[in-house]
Parts: sequence; structure tokens; C-alpha cells
Amino acid sequence: VTPVDESGRFTSEGTDWAGIGVFEANRGIISVLKQQGRVLRHDTYVHNYPHCWRTDTPVIYKALSSWYVKVTSIRERMLELNGEINWIPDHVKEGRFGKWLEGARDWSISRNRFWGSPIPVWRSDDPAHPRIDVYGSLDELERDFGVRPDDLHRPFIDSLTRPNPDDPSGESVMRRVPEVLDCWFESGSMPFAQNHYPFENKEWFEKHFPADFIVEYVNQTRGWFYTLHVLATALFDRPPFLNALCHGVVLAADGSKLSKRLRNYTDPEVIFAKQGSDAYRWYLMSSPVLRGGDLRIQDAGVEAAVREILYPIWNAYSFFCLYANADERRAEANASSPHVLDRYILAKSRQLIEEAAACLDSYDVPGACSKIEGFLPALNNWYIRRSRERFWSPAAESDPGEKQAAYNTLYVALLTLVKVAAPLLPLLSEAIYLGLTGGGNGRSGASASLHLCDWPEVDFLPSDPELVKAMDLARAVCSGALGVRVANRIPARQPLASLTAAGVGAETLRPFVYLIAAEVNIKEVHLTEELGEDVSFRLRPRGDVLGPLLGASMQPVMAAARRGEWERHPDGGVVVDGIRLSEGQYKIELQVEDSEASAVISEGGEGGLVVSLDLELTPELRSEGLARHLVRLLQQGRRDLDFNVSDRVELTLDLGDGLAEVISAHEQYIAEQVLALKVDYADLSGGTGGRNPSGEGELDGRKVRWRLDRVTPG
Repeated sequence: VTPVDESGRFTSEGTDWAGIGVFEANRGIISVLKQQGRVLRHDTYVHNYPHCWRTDTPVIYKALSSWYVKVTSIRERMLELNGEINWIPDHVKEGRFGKWLEGARDWSISRNRFWGSPIPVWRSDDPAHPRIDVYGSLDELERDFGVRPDDLHRPFIDSLTRPNPDDPSGESVMRRVPEVLDCWFESGSMPFAQNHYPFENKEWFEKHFPADFIVEYVNQTRGWFYTLHVLATALFDRPPFLNALCHGVVLAADGSKLSKRLRNYTDPEVIFAKQGSDAYRWYLMSSPVLRGGDLRIQDAGVEAAVREILYPIWNAYSFFCLYANADERRAEANASSPHVLDRYILAKSRQLIEEAAACLDSYDVPGACSKIEGFLPALNNWYIRRSRERFWSPAAESDPGEKQAAYNTLYVALLTLVKVAAPLLPLLSEAIYLGLTGGGNGRSGASASLHLCDWPEVDFLPSDPELVKAMDLARAVCSGALGVRVANRIPARQPLASLTAAGVGAETLRPFVYLIAAEVNIKEVHLTEELGEDVSFRLRPRGDVLGPLLGASMQPVMAAARRGEWERHPDGGVVVDGIRLSEGQYKIELQVEDSEASAVISEGGEGGLVVSLDLELTPELRSEGLARHLVRLLQQGRRDLDFNVSDRVELTLDLGDGLAEVISAHEQYIAEQVLALKVDYADLSGGTGGRNPSGEGELDGRKVRWRLDRVTPG
């Protein structure tokens, strides 16, 4: 029963309400029902209601006759072919899309509109002489109607009529049905329709179908992905695509739908001008939205991409250029350095290529972004920082071979990084590539553009997974130790007496103790596989894995684990509350009773490592800390004077009472750090008998002054 016309008003079947819109009639209908005693209860609920997205007016649903595709007859085959598709994220295959296929209904493909592709069906206008003709080509239309139409839309196509061949009287006429095709039918026909198959490009289409890759937002599992799958199964008995990436929904910062009308987002052009299109691209492609999750888009996320990704990459490149240009040194694409730091970052670069390629090959774009993000601290905060003196210190000048190796290694690492990042940061990567190679006008063999290069070859770089694993553990120990410093408000420039790393795997750090000591500013590093008495193991059952398996038994297991009532099973795994947990269902972590001076490093063996610092500051340590702090002030003074990184200077210090004796003990160290050929002490107050300083600052609560004079070579 559908007593409602196309304008949303009741028809004559609605008797007393004929001609009244369904919304306007509500109040009167309820009133009459109350008078008749037929209303059991009358409540008002405020809820979302569908509105036309163009006019913002409410819409109604009305039953109509429709043409259908009999999807139920091919449902099982659709499920089988779904098994050949790689879905990203993978849970869509058996989940959102698979469940939708399991409940697939026959598909209504007709719409009662004027605009659209007319359904190519002609039907007799006399039910006494029924006949239906379905046309599949212009040739067939020309054969039956005697004309070859050049416009297949309404109203032109509707003018094609002919006598019903099945009516001996010749009075009934074959007329096109009034409906047009659902636009989703057209979308589902895209793979073959765009190639005019089968009338043209037949061989090409059959060679290129199914598509390698398709991407759309996750709700297209019930839209485009689905209609493509229906028609591909029905017509070709094949899946329509081999890989499908389902991204989530991009929402406004408050979680509402993005709206051009409401402008509840920052104009991308503004972001391009302020933070750059690379930052915006990275923000979107590294987010959960490309793994099917939703994203509340925020300007702060774009700014974080600039700060955490673009700046570190550019800073590494700037460091290379600064020293290479000052040194007038040309780096080479040589990956054969014997230095342990060079071998590490080169092997790490190889690992970056392999892991990023694996992610991109499987259409895991956020995964590829995370590999690059994880590489940057290894490059900037470890390799460059620990190699800095190899580029410019007097020690580096005494060994030009090692200095050249450092330049070559950093050049290769940067070139590898931008080639891997090219699909994700195309503009930044291109700028750095052209700066490193000169493009087509630079080095021999360089492409005119990074985006004309091949993906980097891994065989050019050394493979040393054991070195990478051990060095990454050393980095993690340093990170944990520096965290202890921060927690205790001890600056990194203040030397400490010792660091102890304890636990399974600690001995693998022995070749790198000098790097750990330099990074954490420690005098001695102690390694031991034995844990102290203040360290214990803690069991953490994985609720996300065990919850569906244990159900109500999950809570007692968690409670027993918190109480420490668990034991290792002789055959592997652990037993807690009488239940055996297998690998992957739990984690074993370390915990330290006195955590003020210690940190747990999870990257070690089972349970990780414990790193502890001796926080006691002796007078000697404080003295060295002051010297290091003074070096920082002087380095800033060099920058303020716009000195070149290789400029030698004469240094004059005015340290005041008490500091001169403390600092003079570290005079050689200070001179080496600031490239001072000579260090003097004098009155720099600028008054009578004094000289003018070039800078001043505060050291241990007292004012210090200095003068830096550039030394002209020769």
C-alpha cells in the first residue's frame, strides 16, 4: 500500500488526507487516532533524519516497482572470488565485505528519474500481447527500429517505438520502459564500459582485467566495490580487482562530517602555503585513515609532520651540505666503509629499503611511513651526532680517509632515504636529490629528476642484521638513560660516573660501550647478564588476544598476573590461574623497585634490560659539566658571529672569580671543541683597561664573557 504521490502528498487512497504532505498530516492523524481511542502511547523522539544533501530538506522513503539483478543466484560464487582479493585492511575480506556478500540480496538497478542512462528495455504497451526486448548494441537498435541513434538519453531514446511483432492486430506498440539505470550500475560497469568493451579493445581489456589495485573509503564495500564485484562475477566469473585499499573517513576536528557548505576545515590551499603539500600528504598517508580507521583532521597534525619528519630530513641534508661545502669535499656513492657507525647506518639503510618496499608492495602506506619515521632517529640522533667530530674536528683532519668515508656514507644514506621517501614526500625528496646530485647537469648517471630513478637496489648496501640489532639496542639503552637524566633534571652536558646495563643481551653491547659513554656522557659503562635483587619479572596477559578465548575466565587470570602468581611452563609458555598461555598471548616485562635511577629497556632479551645511572655528582664531574656548558655558549657565540664551521679562532675568556681555575683544567677540551688555536684570560668588561667582549652568558649562576677572533689562514 503506497498512498503517497511523487511529491510526498497523500493520494485519494489517503481519503481525508488527500493532497496533504506526509509531514504536515502527522499532527492531524495522531489527533484523529486519539479521538478514536487507538493511540496506546504518544512520545516524541529527537533523532537524525535523512535530508537531501543539495536542498537540506527532509526526504521520504516510498515503495516503488523496480528492475532487479538476481544477485542471489551468484552469491556463493561471489564469496569464492572474494577469496582471491587482497583487502587492506585484511579484516575487510571476511568482515565488512565478506559479511555483506553472505547477506547479499537481489539488486534494484532502476531509478525513476529523467536524467541517467535509460534502461535498454522495450515492453509491449498492451498486457494482452506481452513482449519484452532487451538491447545490447546500436546494431540491434538499428536492426529493429531502422535508425541508428546518436543520442542514447531521454527524451531522444524514448521516441524509438515499433509495432509489437507478437500482436497480429498490429495495434500494440513496443515502448521503452520509463526508468533509468541506478548510477551504481554504471559505476560497477566501469572496467569494461570505459573501454567500450566488447565492441572495441576486447583483447586489451581481457589482458588487463581484473585491475591490480583500487582504493576508496570503507563504506564502498557496500557501494562501488560491491557493484564491481557483482558485475565482474556475473559477466566474467572473475574478481574485479586483485588488491583493494579501504581507507577510513576524514572528519572535521569535532568529529562531524566535512562540509564545503559549512567550511569546517582549513582550506588545503592555506595549508599548502603555510606548511606545504608534502606535510599534508604525509599527515594523511601516515594516519590510520589508510588502514580503514577514521581521522579527525587537525592542523596540529600537519604541523607535527613538519616538525617530526620534514625538519629532521632537511636538517640531515643541511648538515651534510654545511660541512661538505665548507670542506670543499665531494662525496661518492661508496658503501664500503669499515667504520662501525658507517656499517651500521648503511645496513640500516638497506633494512629501510627492504621494509618500506614490503609495506608498499602490500599497499600498507602507513607502514612505509613508519619505517621512514623509525629511520630518522638512527640517522640524525645517532649516526650524525656520534659521527660529528669525524667531519670537522682536528682528529678528522689527521685521518682524511676516515673523513671521506663519513662523507660518502652520509651521502649514500641521504640518497637512499629520499629515494624511499619519494612516493610519500615527492617535493622535499626531489629538492634534496637535485641538491645532492645536480640532476641531469650534475653527477654522471644522475637522473634529471628523482622521480625518474629506479627504486634503490639493496645489493649495493651491506647486510648485517646482527649489527643493526645490537646497535639499535645500544641506542635504546642511551634513550632510557637520557630519560633517567631528564626525570632527575640532570642536563646531558653534565658528566656522570657510570652506567650499568643488566639483563639478557647486555653483553652484545660491549663493542659499543664507547658510543654509549659518549652519547649519555658517562665515564664508565658496566655490562652484566645478571639482574639485581631489586629487579623482578612481571607477567602481562594480552587482553585483546585472550578476551575472546577466555571470556569470563579472563578476569581471574589478570588478577593472578597482577599478584605475581604465575610460573613458566617447562614446555614453553606460562601458567597463570591454572591456565596455560602460549607465546603471543602474554608479555613478560621487567620492573624495578627503585626506578628513580633506572629504566627498563624492552628491546633486550625476554623481559628486556635494566639501565641504571650513578647520579652522584663529585666536584670533578661538576667541573667538567661547567666546561661543557661553556662550550655550548661559545658554539652559539660562533654562530652569532656567522663564523664558518671550519674557521679557527683565538679565544679570550673573562670568567670572574672562582671559575677560571675550574675551567682552566679543561682548557684543551674547550679549545678542540670551538677550534681555538689559542686560549687567553683577560678583563672583557669593556671599561678602562678592558677589552670589548663578543659575547656573554651565565655559567653556574655567574656572568661570563668571551671574545672570539677569527684567525686568517696563512
